[in-house]
Amino acid sequence: MSELDARGLHARVVRTRTGRVFVRVINPNATSLAENVTCRAQAAMPSHPDWYYWWSWGERMHTAEDPAGAATKVARVLAAVGE
Repeated sequence: MSELDARGLHARVVRTRTGRVFVRVINPNATSLAENVTCRAQAAMPSHPDWYYWWSWGERMHTAEDPAGAATKVARVLAAVGE
């Protein structure tokens, strides 16, 4: 989450009643710009799953091995006009 903080975004971990966990990311300069990011495996081979960050709409975003790269993508999507 420090990668998101470094880009001026607010982030917090949320756990739902059903146990689902995600990171809620908000642009503090435009609070309507927000995203829920998850991290989960996508098994290329069942014995060696690859981990990725995922957008809330189910699209794979970025490899979990590079949190800075994922944070850059989130910051780009949540940028307000003129930021």
